[in-house]
Amino acid sequence: MKFNSLVYLFFLTLLPLIPNAQTTEDSWEWWNNQHGWEPGDPGWRNWMKLTPGYLGPNALPVPQVKKGFIEDFSEVEISFSNHFHSGDPTQDISGRLFIPFANNKIAVEIYGVAIERFAFSETIRDERIARDKDGKGFAVGDFYFSTLVQLSKNRKFPNTLFRFATKTASGNQLEAARYTDSPGYFLDVSFSKQWSTSNNGLLRPFGSVGFYSWQTNDELNLQNDALMYALGTDFEKNTWLVSASWSGYSGYKNKRDRPMQLNFDIQKNIDRKTLRIQYINSLREWGYKSLRFSFIWKFNPA
Repeated sequence: MKFNSLVYLFFLTLLPLIPNAQTTEDSWEWWNNQHGWEPGDPGWRNWMKLTPGYLGPNALPVPQVKKGFIEDFSEVEISFSNHFHSGDPTQDISGRLFIPFANNKIAVEIYGVAIERFAFSETIRDERIARDKDGKGFAVGDFYFSTLVQLSKNRKFPNTLFRFATKTASGNQLEAARYTDSPGYFLDVSFSKQWSTSNNGLLRPFGSVGFYSWQTNDELNLQNDALMYALGTDFEKNTWLVSASWSGYSGYKNKRDRPMQLNFDIQKNIDRKTLRIQYINSLREWGYKSLRFSFIWKFNPA
C-alpha cells in the first residue's frame, strides 16, 4: 500500500510537466508550417544559410582593412555601433585590444561584440529561416584573435603586413540568425606607400588581398572559401586622419556570400586618445548601413 502511494505521488509530481512538454513541442508549430518541415526532415540548423546575406550584421562582417604597417602604440578601443536596415535595425557595443611588441615587428589583436540588440521583422525572420518568433532580443558576439607580422616598413618597397586571424564560435542566438555558431579564419597581406603633400599633409594609398574561410552546415561542403580584397587611401594632417576604402570578399557558393562595401573613417587625435567615427555602406548582399563611434586609448608598446 505504501509502495502504491509512492508511485501515485511520483506520477502526480510528473503530471504538470506533461502539458509543458506538449507546449514546448507546439511552440515550434508556426516554424514547421512556415517552412514545410515534417517529422523525419533534417533538423532546423540544416535549413539555415550561414552566409553574410542571411545573418545579422556582425555574424560574418568584412574584416577591418589593414594598411601595411603596425601602429606605434598599444590600443584599447570601445565602440558603439548602429546598423541601419529596414527589416533588422541593430545596435551593439564592441571592444578591441591591440598590443605590438618586438620593436613593433609583431602584434596581437583581440576584438569582438560584447552585446548586440536586435529587432527584425517577420519578413526578415522567414527569409533567414530564424526560429525566434518575435525577432527581438540580445546576443553576445564572436571574438577574434589575430597575429600581425611586419614584413617591410619604411623602405623603397611598400610597407607590407601579414595578418592571420581566427573567429571563435562564442556568438549565440543562432536560432535568431545572429551568428554562425561555428569557427572560421582569414589571412591577408596588406600594402601601403606614403607621400608628403604640398600642404604638409600625408597621403597614403593602401590595399590588401587575402583568403577567408568559415564552417557551414552544408554536409557536402563543410566550409565556404572566399577571396578577400581592399583598396583605399588615407589623408593625414596634424591631428586629423580621413580615410576612404572599398573592401569585401567573394565566397564560392554565390548564395549571398559576396559582401562588398564602402568604408569612411574620420579620426581626431588628442594626446594619446583618439575619437573615431566610421560609416560603412553596403554595396552588395550584406544590406546594412552602419555608423560607429569609437574612443581609443593609446599606451606605450610592450
